[in-house]
Amino acid sequence: MKKKRLSPKVALVGNPNCGKTALFNALTGSRQKVANYAGVTVERKEGLFISPAGTKVKLVDLPGTYSLRARSPDEEVTRDVVLGKMEDEAVPDAIICVADATNLRLNLRLVLEMKKLGLPIILALNMMDEAEKLGMAVDASELSAALGVPVVPTIAIRKEGIQGLVNQIDRTLPIAEVEGLIPHHGACEWTEPSSHDLRDYHREVEAILAQAISKPARPHTATHRLDKLLLHPAAGLFILFALLFFVFQAVFSWAAWPMDLIDGGIGLLTEAINSLLPDGALKSLIVDGVIAGVGSVVIFLPQILVLFLFIQLLEDSGYMARAAFLLDKMMGGVGLHGRAFIPLLSSFACAVPGIMAARTIENRADRIATIMIAPLMTCSARLPVYTLIIAAFVPNQNVMGGWIGLPGLVMFGLYAAGILSALLVALLLKQTILKGAREPLLMELPAYRLPRPRNVALGLYDRAKAFLTRAGTTIFALMIIVWFLGTFPAAPLDATEPAINYSIAGMIGHALEPILAPIGFNWQIAMALVPGMAAREVAVGVLGTIYALSDSGDALQSSLASVLAQSWSLPTALSLLAWFVFAPQCMATLGVVKRELNSWLWPFIMFFFLTTLAYVASFATFRAATAFFGG
Repeated sequence: MKKKRLSPKVALVGNPNCGKTALFNALTGSRQKVANYAGVTVERKEGLFISPAGTKVKLVDLPGTYSLRARSPDEEVTRDVVLGKMEDEAVPDAIICVADATNLRLNLRLVLEMKKLGLPIILALNMMDEAEKLGMAVDASELSAALGVPVVPTIAIRKEGIQGLVNQIDRTLPIAEVEGLIPHHGACEWTEPSSHDLRDYHREVEAILAQAISKPARPHTATHRLDKLLLHPAAGLFILFALLFFVFQAVFSWAAWPMDLIDGGIGLLTEAINSLLPDGALKSLIVDGVIAGVGSVVIFLPQILVLFLFIQLLEDSGYMARAAFLLDKMMGGVGLHGRAFIPLLSSFACAVPGIMAARTIENRADRIATIMIAPLMTCSARLPVYTLIIAAFVPNQNVMGGWIGLPGLVMFGLYAAGILSALLVALLLKQTILKGAREPLLMELPAYRLPRPRNVALGLYDRAKAFLTRAGTTIFALMIIVWFLGTFPAAPLDATEPAINYSIAGMIGHALEPILAPIGFNWQIAMALVPGMAAREVAVGVLGTIYALSDSGDALQSSLASVLAQSWSLPTALSLLAWFVFAPQCMATLGVVKRELNSWLWPFIMFFFLTTLAYVASFATFRAATAFFGG
């Protein structure tokens, strides 16, 4: 016996769409954290729960997999963790195999593979309520006898639906483990099954199903009826694009009230600081630096949450896989795999997890092509920039008979421009350096399910926490630096220009201005693009700070959008929108591309190609807008 850890580790393993994440959330609640596995960018979700016996159990949610053969980077991590081959990861003390009770034929093959590892296994028979609705009668005791492992029916979406599993964990974990002394597990032995082994697995699964299921399942008629409409080649695509259009309208209309509330709170805070502190460096730092900078970013949190709400609803309902299926033919026309849709849609939230999600694409050329165009999807970090410029230059009025808001229509156009350019870039890549045969799309379509409020709320909480943490750390620190650069050195006593023109920030901006002048950018925009490399939304905060300081240190009497409307021309605003559609202005994105592809070549190509594309697009936009609208 070897002293190991006080908290035993239990791994959750299962096929995609088996309800594994819902079960993880039900067991751990808010006691969870997300990180990356050592040496790779695969996400690691870990949480804690206390068993009825008082054992503090560490629960690890592993990426979904269909087998231990590992045909993608995600599946490789799951295999290596359970085999004990992952760096700094001990072999789990027990494994919970989560299986969709409505689709046991596909799920049980993984259970049979996991049994050969020799680790304690519990089979969580999830979604039993849905199986019953389909007319399935699964005998858990017969299934347990056939498999030789404990089988526990679970309904992860109900509090009482996981109690049997929690009790079984207490019975499965050895008593010595509870005391902190457990047998030391070395790396597990595993041999990739041959084609003959796979046939044996298939025969064994069929025999087990015949023994354990006493009533055949009825077809999921509701799913079939919905799919006749939602997967129709014409009607399905129309519904998909109409749904996406509705999302962009909602980003503006639904978020308006909470944004006004945050704006009012920022205004009250500014007035309070102005009344409490005397004029000086401290007051300028707080008002012109922190509040004007960070506040300019935080105000867009409601819009980001609305966007994430819809993305999560699409994922949880089972519609996301249908969208990938619908777009497979269209994406195939530019050489992309239909499975690329999910990483690209995830990139609307953030390109980093979108690029990481491309690991599910087995073909390397298809995976690289998907990664290279992911930054062209309009991520949520661009949303504050788009919203700011649209608020300044696009009238808040309805068009097309009053049904559609003009700001939402412009926003939809920006997203559409990103999507269209991504398809064209993908076509170029697949016709040249990434040329190769296209593989067919093989994807399981899960049954439709109503999204669970608890899971949606947890997802939005995590997103809000991540955004506010970023605002309170990265953006806060950058705003202090920008304030310092915009304040020192001080202007001479006989200065005739705003003090910021004599500062370090003014010098940097004016030095960059000649390079960006052909595309209509002034020195304030040039200055905002530099720290904006850390995170796109920082550009909004920098503009807030720069224009606050440009106002001779006094608090701005109107919103930043109003200031920009008075300071910029329409061609300049349109040129900046074009820049942000294309520019890969995010160091985190470039870093994750390097880690995913294990080379600096691809991020180098991405940066220079997309920056050149952004400059050309901004130049064309600025010149065309100047000719049409005037300077």
